[in-house]
Amino acid sequence: MMKSLTDTFKLNNGVRIPCVGFGTWQTPDGKTATDSVRCAIETGYRHIDTAAAYNNEASVGEGIRQSGVDRKELFITTKLWNSERGYETTLKAFDKSMKELGLDYLDLYLIHWPSNKPDGAQVNAETWRAFEKLYSEGLIKSIGLSNFLVHYLEPLMSKAKVMPMVNQIEFHPGYMQSDTVSFCKSNDIVVEAWSPLGTGKMLTNPDLVAIAAKYGKSVAQLCIRWCLQNGTLPLPKSVTPSRIAENADVFGFDISEDDMKFINAMPFIGGSGFHPDTLEF
Repeated sequence: MMKSLTDTFKLNNGVRIPCVGFGTWQTPDGKTATDSVRCAIETGYRHIDTAAAYNNEASVGEGIRQSGVDRKELFITTKLWNSERGYETTLKAFDKSMKELGLDYLDLYLIHWPSNKPDGAQVNAETWRAFEKLYSEGLIKSIGLSNFLVHYLEPLMSKAKVMPMVNQIEFHPGYMQSDTVSFCKSNDIVVEAWSPLGTGKMLTNPDLVAIAAKYGKSVAQLCIRWCLQNGTLPLPKSVTPSRIAENADVFGFDISEDDMKFINAMPFIGGSGFHPDTLEF
């Protein structure tokens, strides 16, 4: 079991990825993003997650530089947006993201969402082919997917020369996406948990409040720890220094087997509402 922010999961290509990432979804561009990323790194996070669609890559990059931490100690992820899927457009979008971030290599690049259109399998495959090229050139240390369910994973993997190393999906109490998680684990794909707090909807759930109180922890800490004990990599997000530190303090306790079973069996209690099969963007 993970014991610190710098403990790692091992990807299927041997790359090590820090076991808790700092998420930046919905973090405003500018000073807010820069300050929160710098604060996270100063707190001890070594894994930063952003995306082209978050419109804050430049500010995230500035926060990384302001932290003063050696680039080699950090694990940086960004994602390809849906409008840029395809072979040539992916290559151009990657170059743009790298310029925004101010980096000369990336630790992890993800296809943000699968195409769900009639020609989606071909589009996803062509996009992945561009990812494989960037990976083979050493511009990216690892490549993966985001929000890919099994029926998107299987056709992509059937044509892939390089297997995905990560699948980042929404994962929190009441929304475990068990079929996708099981498929990923059986294929040596690390599952990252975005929105581990259910876009904040977990924080007021009375059952989770009561369980967290037993351990003297917040519901946020409980949910992050729960993700880790389920073998997934949580990506908590905050712009408040005290919360950033609190979300990192999840290694001094273990959730009991009974409490894990209870939380795992919880019904849907809220989430983002996004689903890859119905997305219009």
